[in-house]
Amino acid sequence: MIPFIDMTAIRNAAGAALTARLDAVLASGNFILGPEVAELEQRLAEFSGAAAAVGVASGTDALKIALMANEIGPHDAVFIPAFTFAATAEAVVSTGATPMFIDVALPHMTMDPVHLREKIATVRREGVLRAAAVITVDLFGLPARYEEIATLAAEEDILLIADGAQSFGGQIGTSRVGTLAPITAISFYPTKPLGCFGDGGAILTTDSGMAAKFRELRHHGFDAARENIVQPGMNSRLDTIQAAILLARFDLFVDELARRDTIAGWYGEFLDGAVEVPDIPTGRKSAWAVYTVRSAHRDALRTRLSASGIGTAIYYATPVCDFEAYRRFRRDDDELPRSRQLCAEVLSLPMHPYLDRSTVEQVCSEVRQALR
Repeated sequence: MIPFIDMTAIRNAAGAALTARLDAVLASGNFILGPEVAELEQRLAEFSGAAAAVGVASGTDALKIALMANEIGPHDAVFIPAFTFAATAEAVVSTGATPMFIDVALPHMTMDPVHLREKIATVRREGVLRAAAVITVDLFGLPARYEEIATLAAEEDILLIADGAQSFGGQIGTSRVGTLAPITAISFYPTKPLGCFGDGGAILTTDSGMAAKFRELRHHGFDAARENIVQPGMNSRLDTIQAAILLARFDLFVDELARRDTIAGWYGEFLDGAVEVPDIPTGRKSAWAVYTVRSAHRDALRTRLSASGIGTAIYYATPVCDFEAYRRFRRDDDELPRSRQLCAEVLSLPMHPYLDRSTVEQVCSEVRQALR
């Protein structure tokens, strides 16, 4: 059996350092916003180059708080990719704003700047909603096309938020995720490149003043002194135990990113020509949250791999605008052909930092045999 992700290997790698971190929290009894949370926030900011980081309860909450802090709400349009996890749309709808679905560009599968420009123009022409924000998604660990999208957002005076749930550790040139947009939401879900053993997330920002708003909102709207509630907030604190786990894992993070990159290289070597493999543009670095290939015979391939004991996943089988909860926001002109094509073709293969070359070769051999 080759699991899609091996959480036991990931836990064992942290070893005694993880145990020591957890024991320290248990001994202190400081389970809510303990010193480990502030220590983690500092390390996140230092690693990414962001001005500040604010720990929250999940990547989804990170998006919600980013929107709330900028007073996004009813009568606002927020532009998001159609090919994404539902949390991106969920965060928008939770504020009362309207999600506007943008197609992705191939082969990189991130938001298409051309379609984004067209959709912004449509919203402005109709005059019903305010074109308020765009949320890019760094799909599967690859940073989106920020050079073009950030320029467009600035031209249109639209807030840019990066959904970096899968991409912490990714880069464009020497700039890391956390500095590619004014606000970046990241997730610490266990399967993410930097994951905890529960739920968790953080907001990275290039504006330290904005970080103060995020801290208020994550803790019911309390001010820094916790004496006054200055705005309605939510209960979205990153708990101390998860912060301690992340600190232990952070010590391995650079090495694990390098391992993921090596594993992706092995996949590319062994799969060459069998399926369409990820294309990483020059100057970009993926965090390789997952390794996703494309095949017109995806379903048959997945069945064959499952029969051989190889774990796989489909991210994503349905455009987010086609789910019952979000169909009411779908427009008649939302054809989204590339998003729909990907939903029929994508398959994610086993990916975690502790795969060895022979295991990757075995997976790829099964893929090639299945597609003969």
